[in-house]
Amino acid sequence: MVANALFAPRPLERDAPVFVAGHRGMVGSAICRHLAANGFGNILTRTHDELDLTDRAATFAFFRETRPAVVVVAAARVGGILANSTYPVDFISENLQIQVNVLDAAVEQRSERLLFLGSSCIYPKFADQPITEDSLLTGALEPTNDAYAIAKIAGIIQVQSVRRQYQLPWISAMPTNLYGPHDNFSENTSHVLPALIRRYDDATSSGQRVVTNWGSGAPRREFLHVDDMASACLHLLENYDGPSQVNVGTGVDHTIHEVARIVADAVDYTGETRWDTSKPDGTPRKLLDVSLLRESGWEARIPLQDGIAETVDWYRTHHASARV
Repeated sequence: MVANALFAPRPLERDAPVFVAGHRGMVGSAICRHLAANGFGNILTRTHDELDLTDRAATFAFFRETRPAVVVVAAARVGGILANSTYPVDFISENLQIQVNVLDAAVEQRSERLLFLGSSCIYPKFADQPITEDSLLTGALEPTNDAYAIAKIAGIIQVQSVRRQYQLPWISAMPTNLYGPHDNFSENTSHVLPALIRRYDDATSSGQRVVTNWGSGAPRREFLHVDDMASACLHLLENYDGPSQVNVGTGVDHTIHEVARIVADAVDYTGETRWDTSKPDGTPRKLLDVSLLRESGWEARIPLQDGIAETVDWYRTHHASARV
């Protein structure tokens, strides 16, 4: 897999048209904020009502009209264990459609830089820890979200294929578990950290004395604030060119039990926490090896306690408009 011999990573032109697909989501909105703060003045965005990325003809028409030089693929159907295990068809079908349409349209326009965002669930359930990029496709996936993972793996392979066939310097990034402003706090479809924030905050405001969490609390997870993720995305676009997907994380993990305690402290919850071990734990541990990212010159800056406290404040301030 060879990179474009004429391309070398460099600062992006601040007036270049940059399309952020999925700009209203947690990751996409953070990327737009970070780009704007760093001087980008031609950020292209469309709401779902304005452009349905599962509509191939509409997606191609948009690319022909706007001709983005840089594309960030942050649009995806996402959810936690319950949503992934209940609606696997929705997750694989919709995500494959979005990816194929956007990437094919970007190929037609020869967009010079494209960053495809995946998920750490692409790696085998029992991969050696911490997980290196070369662990991809070396073992069975976690069955509760295998459909979503397969869609993301397909996106990685498509990016690598574009590099081989068209010599375009496109790249992929695999973030660890993300959290922060504009997260999904829905009781049924959220990921673990926003679900904990909502659960403990509700318990605090209602005077509930017992909170029951899914699973044993023993699985270990790594969490990255979405503003750090946005910073990493711009860094990679300007400093990395290679066929391998790049892990994006902190390099530090915590048990769900520890994270629950941090959340409880952040919302001033003083009641009891119980664990429902009849519910699935999911993958026992998922910590990314972020050596490749660090070697490129980037490290996370927001400590977990600070990030959770900030997210709790955001959730409480925006509760009426947050995804709950």
